[in-house]
Amino acid sequence: MKISEVLKESIELLEKNGIEDSKLSARRLLANTLDKEKEYLIIHSDEEINNELYELYKNKIERLKNHEPIQYILNHQEFMGFDFFVNSDVLIPQPDTENLVEEIISIASKIKKEKLEIRILDLCTGSGAIAVSLAKILGNKALVYASDISEKALKIAEENSMKNSANVLFFKSNIFEEISELYKFDIIVSNPPYIETEIIETLSEEVKKEPIIALDGGKDGLDFYKKIIKESKKYLNSEGYLAFEIGYNQRVSLEKLFKENEYKNIYSKKDLSGNDRVVVAQV
Repeated sequence: MKISEVLKESIELLEKNGIEDSKLSARRLLANTLDKEKEYLIIHSDEEINNELYELYKNKIERLKNHEPIQYILNHQEFMGFDFFVNSDVLIPQPDTENLVEEIISIASKIKKEKLEIRILDLCTGSGAIAVSLAKILGNKALVYASDISEKALKIAEENSMKNSANVLFFKSNIFEEISELYKFDIIVSNPPYIETEIIETLSEEVKKEPIIALDGGKDGLDFYKKIIKESKKYLNSEGYLAFEIGYNQRVSLEKLFKENEYKNIYSKKDLSGNDRVVVAQV
């Protein structure tokens, strides 16, 4: 079959199954299969595709038809300008989380004026997107540590660290369980699971393909925030910062939790859509 015919067939199949951006996704997957740029598909629309590549492409289209995120099919997601490997063992890094990374960079620049060495801990690191981005951007200005309870996620995070030549120390831990109180950090950052359990079933089919362990924040979505806020004081240096990504409707709850645990200088940041996205406090 010709490239134009293959694209027509796949786009029709995706549209029939209600897949958003079916044209763009079909072209993106075919370019990936052929190991070419998307422009190649236009210039060579009459070129024949051999059976082996056609079957490989059809398999990818079938996965997309069944609502598997295209990032998992391509094993790729860009974040903060860096290239990350992703699969179904990790949450897909989202542009909204870049707001959190940018805020940590801003905080680190303030601390750096007072200290020779900054220590940062990324809890629930998943793909390592936050930790790796911070390590790359801050360079020798910071020592970056990252943890996760999932061994599969940690393996991917370590792969992403090597892929991007970032210096991050990864270790397995259920929040602080395996972290000695002798370790002290200037910044603890986390994008923990924060979706209410009963809401998960209402999410898009694509999101539900992501690991539940990285989504489910308990009945009120605050389980992980409560644990981290309560325990972080033992691991933060004086005047240290704790920063979270939050759901659009969780700012008031997070600020209340911080106040109840006697944190100070509490503030929030909005994302580009105007939604509350980041909450920060100091011990």
